Amino acid sequence: MKILVAGATGGLGQSLVPKLVAAGHEVTGLIRSESSAAAVRAHGAGVVIANGLDAEAVKAAVTSTEPEVVVHQMTALRGGINFKKFDQSFATTNELRTKGTDYLLAAAQATGVRRVVFQGYAGWNLQHGGSATKTEDTPLEETPVAAAQQTMAALRYLESRVTSVEGIEGVVLRYASFYGPTGDIGAGGSMVEMIRRRKLPMVGNGAGVWSFIHYDDAADATVKAIEGTATGIYQIADDDPAAASVWLPEFARILGAKPPRHLPVWLARLAVGDVGVGAFTEIRGADNSLAKHTFDWEPGYSSWRTGFREGL
Repeated sequence: MKILVAGATGGLGQSLVPKLVAAGHEVTGLIRSESSAAAVRAHGAGVVIANGLDAEAVKAAVTSTEPEVVVHQMTALRGGINFKKFDQSFATTNELRTKGTDYLLAAAQATGVRRVVFQGYAGWNLQHGGSATKTEDTPLEETPVAAAQQTMAALRYLESRVTSVEGIEGVVLRYASFYGPTGDIGAGGSMVEMIRRRKLPMVGNGAGVWSFIHYDDAADATVKAIEGTATGIYQIADDDPAAASVWLPEFARILGAKPPRHLPVWLARLAVGDVGVGAFTEIRGADNSLAKHTFDWEPGYSSWRTGFREGL
């Protein structure tokens, strides 16, 4: 198939593009500048240059490549995340999830694209409280904290648009928290260094449940979603959701670091705001059963415990 991957040089794109090429597909990476084109071409893919927030450039990119499938993996988080100013940190990414989604879908419709596979998220946005994991049928968190309302709205918008686009098979993959060599949770990554230096403390009771997924495993699931026929929303996570009170000290042990310090909720809120506190005390993990069954997919690292030891 002819496949256009928007965001081909991002964390997931770097794993996805070579896997698609290896599977025999004709792949073109939509990237923002020529400076990163060599890395895409090195994997055997073509390149088209366009800003994902430029409607005319996006339309020209899709028209010139005439793909059967369009994949949206564009984000803009290289500067890190300020949890107290969460929506500000995600401002450009939220535009890519709203305007960028509209531009890609409009171009896809105009060009006769058959299928689209877009990046969603499964983590803090899942419904808080109750069972440790949530399925795709469970509504997203209905009352996000003030600092995350714009980001939640953007995620809702993307899911709604992609799953209702006329004339195109629409798929949203809600990826859990990524880890791997190119990520914040990777060798030399910001979160790894924070844990090594005991700068990532345990907040409150640490009851917030996290789900993780290695970039390569996420890419494998994405290839299957691209090649398949199923539509809708699917959660891409490993088989071992874990409370922060479990994964954070275990990760420290894996890294050979000292155990994390503890912070009471009231003090942590001053440092990382409501979003940061919620991540350690309230969020819930992602049930991956539907994706595994629908796409006949299994994560190579079934647990972050192995992945953190071997896959960073």
